[in-house]
Amino acid sequence: MFADPPYFLSNGGSTCKSGKRVSVDKGAWDRSLGVDENHEFNRTWLAACQRVLAPNGTIWVSGTSHVIYSVGFAMQQLGFKLLNEIVWEKPNPPPNLSCRYFTHSTETVLWAARDRKSKHHFDYPAMRAQNGGKQMKSVWRMLAPGRGEKLQGNHPTQKPLELLSRIVRASCPEGGVVLDPFNGSGTTGVAALAAGRRYIGIEREAAYVALTQRRLEDAPVAIRGGQPAAAPVVMPPRARLRVAAG
Repeated sequence: MFADPPYFLSNGGSTCKSGKRVSVDKGAWDRSLGVDENHEFNRTWLAACQRVLAPNGTIWVSGTSHVIYSVGFAMQQLGFKLLNEIVWEKPNPPPNLSCRYFTHSTETVLWAARDRKSKHHFDYPAMRAQNGGKQMKSVWRMLAPGRGEKLQGNHPTQKPLELLSRIVRASCPEGGVVLDPFNGSGTTGVAALAAGRRYIGIEREAAYVALTQRRLEDAPVAIRGGQPAAAPVVMPPRARLRVAAG
């Protein structure tokens, strides 16, 4: 599983985009309900994920300081087995306009197994090969999604395909199923399709379901960073996906 839940940071703040100050309000779904209610929300959806996770399955959850500590605490309360804390470093973050803080340039991704008895899958050879023959560290330097990943539209919290591709390859064995309970723009689905894994996405916003469907249909282009494929690519039957709203 990969989950990119609401960060609860849409509360009147602003950021810098293309040299201009813009609102960080991403929608009602991202507004804080208060510390206690935010944490209860995280406990509820994590418990639902844990209930359907395979005995040896794992879950990845991304977040910033607005939410990730609650997620980590909820995981401890529910009995997940924390495996790694990944730091995604962004080499091109927007500047801090207030000049009163260090520039925010990272997000955290927690990786956890269903429980203490889980024998989680980890493709160590693939990760070592990606890292030039050396053990891969827990700090990953990756750019935010570029234009090639937004040809069909974009989502305000869209994650880079490189990030999801690494996560799927590292932790989902061949024949496995990838579930994303906060489907968004469908990047997890594109990564799963590219790796030959089956995929289930859950999304309540019809516009993002439509965006996901367009991206999956156009996946051969998206996977190549916006460059058209030299020849049509036929998706295997098990890679054909159904994304439902609700």
